[in-house]
Amino acid sequence: MEQKLFTKNFTLLVLGQASSLFGNYILRLALSMYVLEATGSSAIFAGILSIATIPTILLSPLGGILADRADRRNIMVSLDTLTGTAVLCTAVFLTGNNALTVISVLLVALSVFGAFETPTVQSCIPGMLEGDNIIRGNAVVNQVASVSYLIAPLLGGILYEALGLKPVMYASVACFFITASFECFIKPGYQGQSYKGNFLFMVKNDFFTSMRFIMKERTDIMKLLLLAAFSRFFVMGVTLVGLPFMVRTIFGLDAKYYGAAESALAASAILGSTLAGLLTKKLKSGRLALLLMVIGTCMIPAGAVFLIPSGAVFKYTVNVAAFCGMQAAISIFSIFAVSMIQQNTPDCLLGKVMAYTSAITMCAQPAGQMVYGLLFDVFRGAVYFVLIPTGAAVCVIGLLAAGFFRR
Repeated sequence: MEQKLFTKNFTLLVLGQASSLFGNYILRLALSMYVLEATGSSAIFAGILSIATIPTILLSPLGGILADRADRRNIMVSLDTLTGTAVLCTAVFLTGNNALTVISVLLVALSVFGAFETPTVQSCIPGMLEGDNIIRGNAVVNQVASVSYLIAPLLGGILYEALGLKPVMYASVACFFITASFECFIKPGYQGQSYKGNFLFMVKNDFFTSMRFIMKERTDIMKLLLLAAFSRFFVMGVTLVGLPFMVRTIFGLDAKYYGAAESALAASAILGSTLAGLLTKKLKSGRLALLLMVIGTCMIPAGAVFLIPSGAVFKYTVNVAAFCGMQAAISIFSIFAVSMIQQNTPDCLLGKVMAYTSAITMCAQPAGQMVYGLLFDVFRGAVYFVLIPTGAAVCVIGLLAAGFFRR
């Protein structure tokens, strides 16, 4: 008899993620608007966010070790409780004079908590589900994240404009505490490996054990990690930097066009997550290379449209359609890639391997943004020199990866 997808544990996890992600998105939107209004500089908030990602990258391996050594339910409950408490304390102590300081401290604290929470949540799914339901479960979690990203900024912006920063912060506090209450009722299938001895020796031993696993025993997992990182490098670099640059600077269109493009991308991510769940039986690993080629193929018309005489709105429409295709394809690819890693990793190493997945992809995104920020600036008069070669490069990567996925 096939296991049902929405078991009690998985349902509680999904409800908790929905509440947590919603709280996170409305909080970050309100903080960004507040800093922009207070300083008049987008560079200041971008710098704060960039610095705040460093703890997540550096501490993710330690978060993975904790996820494999401790009770994963207790970790999630503790982290969401700490997150809610940190936001509550920030709201209480926030004043006009210390706003930038306490917001910076809060973002760093959230980054630290995220380093421990992401590998814990991702390592919980294989313990709750089995077989193809792992792919469907990851698709559901990805859908929840996409829907939250679509809805939360709109509601958060309305709430911020009507009531100000602190009420939004209190609303996010409630979301984190609700998440912790859901997680209290999860019954973990994995209790963690107990260890008695020197803590530093344990950390060192766990680190080298997990690295030996992905570098020597299961090199296919490392290759899959690198493919996921490369695809994220190209797609996120082009999407997060190129799309707003083209809409506002090259096409000369106003903010509502960019807002419409962002909404379309969020809807495409939801569509991709839905398709990943529906294609679980049909899209096996041997065909994943096709998704990489789809991503590359979508970039080519986005660049080619600049070679033909046409108006700004037409070029905008073609680019948004192409970027939506990329977004849907990368969503499907990411879900299947993460699921394959989860299915082929022992439970005792799952937290650490998922931590490496998070850290590597997290490094790839800002690297892509920096590289493509420079490229779009240099080739602002001929962006097809950026988009078409990038699309061709991704297609080549897909072709080269075809043999790996078949094996």
